[in-house]
Amino acid sequence: MDWMLKELTTSVPYVRHVIVLSADGLCIGQANTETDTADAIAAACSGVQSLSKAIAQKFPHGDGSMRMVGIEVDGGYFSLMAAGPGAYLAVLADEEVDAGLLGDRMRTLVQRIGQHMTSPPRDDIWQAM
Repeated sequence: MDWMLKELTTSVPYVRHVIVLSADGLCIGQANTETDTADAIAAACSGVQSLSKAIAQKFPHGDGSMRMVGIEVDGGYFSLMAAGPGAYLAVLADEEVDAGLLGDRMRTLVQRIGQHMTSPPRDDIWQAM
């Protein structure tokens, strides 16, 4: 899966980091990102997706799920997109990025590899012992 993530960094100028994470904040794929940075971003994204899911549940006609979160900060953009059951795609990009192109490429990537980006619930640790 990492080569597909790498493709996003080369096809959209100014993309800085691409991470796939589980709902509980574990990095399960990355491109253009050092391990420590990817782990920190994945942990922070877990909180963002949890908050956005709590907000989504307040819409009476929705299903309570989060599809995409976009945050513009001084210096760039952060995008988080649902990528399958229990998995999310996170991208950090510089402020010069074409945000529309980025969103489109993220959706295309999620569609292409959605089944590979699924993070099933882990078994209870005590069962593994």
